[in-house]
Amino acid sequence: MKNIQIDNLEFELMIDYEQIQKRIRLIGIDINLKYEDKHPVFIGVLNGCFMFMADLMKQVHIPCEMSFVKLASYAGTEQGELHELIGVGMSLVGRHVVIVEDIVDSGRSLMHTIEALEKLGVASISVATLLIKPDCLLYAFDNIMYVGFEIEREFVVGYGLDYNGQCRNLQNIYKNIGTVTPS
Repeated sequence: MKNIQIDNLEFELMIDYEQIQKRIRLIGIDINLKYEDKHPVFIGVLNGCFMFMADLMKQVHIPCEMSFVKLASYAGTEQGELHELIGVGMSLVGRHVVIVEDIVDSGRSLMHTIEALEKLGVASISVATLLIKPDCLLYAFDNIMYVGFEIEREFVVGYGLDYNGQCRNLQNIYKNIGTVTPS
């Protein structure tokens, strides 16, 4: 596979689509067994989760529902300060929720999502994430049940992950290998 360039950054293949699909099939099997009689609600955190969630839901063969949320911050607050979970669109009282994330990095946005969902009276929360960076976590989570791949501190794009809004559509995941120098 050939390297890709976005703006002045160069990326090389890290995880190919076939590996991603194999891992998603295994996660789907686990979810089907654990939630067989629970009618879970899958909550995808936009924008990054869309490809992972679409492929994951193809592997889930039990009765379930799904929705998407987006994290928002209020204007005039400190950059990156999360305040609101928007878009659930259904009652989650007493429901078993599976949060679907593209990547868990520091865990800050995941912690906010979990706290917001707990306030809605859910029965349980588990997390399915395509990627996790264990060395970057600022919080301890006991409900990250499904992990596609553990990665180091790499900056990655593709399969829903972007750089400046670009490359979410790529089927493979690429990692940054440095800055391209002009010739």
